[in-house]
Amino acid sequence: MDLPVDQAFCHRLPKAELHAHLSGSVRRETLHSIWQRKQAKQQCLDLEDPSLALKPAGDYPTVVSFFQIFNKYIYRLLDDAESIADATMPVLEDFRIDGVKYLELRTTPRAIPGPGIDYAEYVHLVRQAIEGWNLARYFHNAHNYELEAHLILSVDRSMTLAQGMEVVDVAIANQALLEPGCASRVLGVDLCGNPSVTPISHLAPAFRRAKDAGLNITVHFAETPTSSTDTELEELFAWSPSRLGHAIHVPPHLIEVVQSKDIALELCLSCNVLSKLTEGGFADHHFGMWRNNGCKVALGTDDVGVFESALSNEYLLAAKHFGLSEGEVVGLARSAISAAWAGKERMMKLLDEFS
Repeated sequence: MDLPVDQAFCHRLPKAELHAHLSGSVRRETLHSIWQRKQAKQQCLDLEDPSLALKPAGDYPTVVSFFQIFNKYIYRLLDDAESIADATMPVLEDFRIDGVKYLELRTTPRAIPGPGIDYAEYVHLVRQAIEGWNLARYFHNAHNYELEAHLILSVDRSMTLAQGMEVVDVAIANQALLEPGCASRVLGVDLCGNPSVTPISHLAPAFRRAKDAGLNITVHFAETPTSSTDTELEELFAWSPSRLGHAIHVPPHLIEVVQSKDIALELCLSCNVLSKLTEGGFADHHFGMWRNNGCKVALGTDDVGVFESALSNEYLLAAKHFGLSEGEVVGLARSAISAAWAGKERMMKLLDEFS
């Protein structure tokens, strides 16, 4: 008989994280350290201490207010090579400590004029940070890593087609390993950004190019009523994504399309409930509907630095509010692994050993 699922069980569970944004995963203490360093250099003097500027999880009344913390605050702190590295490495360590064994970390390439960072250089800096973290922990054996980490490059809905194409070109250029023995590479591309920004059809050629180059595709899908029209959702289906993020406001006739195409769902309980993207509490989350419909589900944190709920806690929340047994939680972890774009054999072996 399965024992009740508790925090310790969810922490020990070998987990795959498929929906985590780099900038949103930076913990507040890390942002504070970066802010202090910049203040000492007489930089970012108009920015408040992160402990004051960032509201507690759940205090963002609208989606618009949530996106403002990135545009007006976090991106301004992470605006040079040192800050990007200082943010990335602790994010990896936090996921490792939480028992995440496989990570697809997504980030939107940014052009930062001051230090002369373009999209390609930004991605290079993030990859360097990942490999630096790998080597710092496992310098004696580059293949003996606890956490296998890869990247997804995000195209923001607000980008022009030219910008979207540039992101895809950088993704294509980074599909290969940096050097033999290094684990990290770009596995795919994502559509993200403020869902109130419409339309997105102008970005279709960029995603066609990504697909033709062998990149995987995931898209933020039906996050809000504004971004859940039949026109937009059918456009996104035409891009042939293998995964959909959030999938909150999907009309019944398109739920059948998700099922028939065997598309996996990246679902983020705390993010959706605390940002009020969903109505009601955790027990009302659409996780239950998608799971009951037999779809592949991968739990994710989205922005653990903002919502302060680690992946082990997301599994605990699912178990608590949907009555999952230990065996069903392990099955949920297997579902996430089956939707991953790499590392399946290793992860399934880890889960077999765990269970």
